[in-house]
Amino acid sequence: MEAKQWTVQIYLNEDGNDTYARAVLTTRDGTGPAGTGRARRNPADPSVPEIGDELAVSRALADLAEKLAVISQHDITEFASSPASSRSW
Repeated sequence: MEAKQWTVQIYLNEDGNDTYARAVLTTRDGTGPAGTGRARRNPADPSVPEIGDELAVSRALADLAEKLAVISQHDITEFASSPASSRSW
């Protein structure tokens, strides 16, 4: 089996009390989905930017994971409908 490597790059941006994250997956062929996440600090809470970063990134990664699940489900359906395919996922 060939070893493969996928890379996820995380981009963060802060705007006032909001933190935005984007998780971009890059596969060997240079393509892949991206997930987004957002965290909003309650103005009454102390400013701890790391918490906003962590929450926004976790949401972006969860969004990316959901998109990958949808893509794989589509691919499974496509291959399962092929008469030549007898493999069960």
